[in-house]
Amino acid sequence: MSAASQAEARAFLESLSGPFPDHIAIIMDGNGRWAESRGWLRVRGHKEGTNSVRDVTTAAAELGVRSLTLYAFSRENWKRPDFEVSTLMRLLRLYLRRERETLMENRIRLKAIGRLEDLPRFARTTLEETIALTAGNDGMVLRLALSYGGRTEMADAARALARDVAAGRVGAEDIDDETLRGYLYDSETPDPDLLIRTAGEMRLSNFLLWQASYAELYVTEECWPEFRRPQLLGAIKAFAGRKRKFGGLLRGDGAAVGQQRLTTEATGT
Repeated sequence: MSAASQAEARAFLESLSGPFPDHIAIIMDGNGRWAESRGWLRVRGHKEGTNSVRDVTTAAAELGVRSLTLYAFSRENWKRPDFEVSTLMRLLRLYLRRERETLMENRIRLKAIGRLEDLPRFARTTLEETIALTAGNDGMVLRLALSYGGRTEMADAARALARDVAAGRVGAEDIDDETLRGYLYDSETPDPDLLIRTAGEMRLSNFLLWQASYAELYVTEECWPEFRRPQLLGAIKAFAGRKRKFGGLLRGDGAAVGQQRLTTEATGT
C-alpha cells in the first residue's frame, strides 16, 4: 500500500465511531440493468462490473478487511441465455488473468466456493492457477462464489455429513452448528459482518444462507458498475453506526481493530 493510500485509510478508520466489518459479503446486482438503461447490451454491464470488483477489492484490502466474498455467479445464472453465460465465463477468465498483479501487490489470497466443477474447463483452470499463485499471500481473502447457491451448499453439506454418520466417523448426538460448518464449501469462511446488495433489491437471493444469520444488511440503489470505493466507504460507515447485539451482547470497537492492523502493517510488528 502506498503512503497516500495508507494515510487515507487511516483517516477513514479514525472517523468511525463503531464496529468495523472483518468479513464483507456482496451481492453484485444490476450489471445488465445498468447497461440496458443506457441502451447497451447487458454484457457491457458485466464487463464494467469487473472494474468495480477491482476497485472495491483493493479498497477493502487497504482498509484492513479480513475477508471479502463476492457473489459472482449463482446456480440460477446458468439459466440465462447461452451468449450471456459464455460471456460471463470469458470475463471471469479475463479478470483472473488481468488482476493477478493487483492480487499479489495487495497480498490478497484468492479462494472460491460453489460447485466449481460446473465451470467450463478454461475458466476452472484459470481459477485454479490464480488460487495457487496467491496461496502464500497473508492479506485479505477474496472469495468468489461461483456456480453457488446457499441451499445447494447446505444440501451438499448435509449429504457429506450423513455419509460420515453412516460410516461411524461422526456421532449423530455430537452434531452441532460448528459440526455443520465443517462440511460447508469452505469451513474457514467466517460469518459475514456486513452483507451489501446493490441495485436496490431487498432479498438474499440464495446467498450465504447459513453464514449470514447475523449479518448486517446494507442495500443501495446503485447498480454494481456504479459501486466503487466511495460507495464501499459509505456502507462501512453505515455499518459502524449499527449496534450489533448477537442476542444481547454489544460488539467491541472494530474501528480500533482496523487502525491497529494498519499500524502493524506499517511497522511490521
